[in-house]
Amino acid sequence: MEALALLRLYGEWGADTALDDRPTDWLSRPAPSALPPAGTHDAAQVSIPPRPASRPQPPAAAPAMPAAPEPRRTPRPAAPGAPAGAEDGLPLIDRAVPPAPQAPAAPTKQGAQHAARAGVDACGLRATATHTVAAAGEAPGRLLLIGEPPDAAEDRGGTPFAGPMGELLDRMLASIGLARADMLLAPVIPWRPPGERPPSAAELRICTPFLHRLIALAAPRKVIAMGNTPARLLTGETTGIARLRGRWRDITLPGQAAPIALLPMRHPSQLGASPTARRDAWKDLLLLRTTLDSGKDTD
Repeated sequence: MEALALLRLYGEWGADTALDDRPTDWLSRPAPSALPPAGTHDAAQVSIPPRPASRPQPPAAAPAMPAAPEPRRTPRPAAPGAPAGAEDGLPLIDRAVPPAPQAPAAPTKQGAQHAARAGVDACGLRATATHTVAAAGEAPGRLLLIGEPPDAAEDRGGTPFAGPMGELLDRMLASIGLARADMLLAPVIPWRPPGERPPSAAELRICTPFLHRLIALAAPRKVIAMGNTPARLLTGETTGIARLRGRWRDITLPGQAAPIALLPMRHPSQLGASPTARRDAWKDLLLLRTTLDSGKDTD
């Protein structure tokens, strides 16, 4: 019974495998003899203790794979009507912008310019917009009001200053005795950017020739730039409308010898931002009314 209990104890300890046919009494074995004193034996007879195992070295890094050859890029064919050398490494904007001025340069009437805009594929906004927002109104020689890029309401209707912002503009003009019939209205670019994001520099460069051609065809005595985008584009300055507004300035467009009077002012969409914006808009409207009544050229 004691032997059986001992085997069970061995099993609980994990000693469940026999290493020899007979048990070995390790305690009855003689102790190992000590090393002889130094100098009593030759060095050849002295056993040298084994060297401790060295720390395992990290595995050697795998040899670097040779770099894959760069795939050959097939040059894209030039767009129809693109100038020679379109595949000379120029950025995409520099390939798209040169053909853009050729489209608006030919029309001699605003209706023809609208057709020219519809046929331009250089600007990607044309593919995402619902309508091309063209200039509206028939008042050549007097006032041209240029607004921000089209919003959702203008894109749906295809007319500038539509929806709630258009109603607010009507009330602003009526406060100084003006109406839409007294001027020509147009957006700074004819297509709405997706999500009403600000237009990119490339999109503005492509669409700017259309705006310049519209101003040349309308031949207005004075231009009103409502909002940051048209004010910056026509003045060439980078400051905001809060600093640009408040005074007339002369601008000279490419191909035009005579300067045109320009008044930057806040867009109707900015009037809800603060009482300061509404006060600035009212001051600019009074300046416009005073200028029109005096019939003088602006300073």
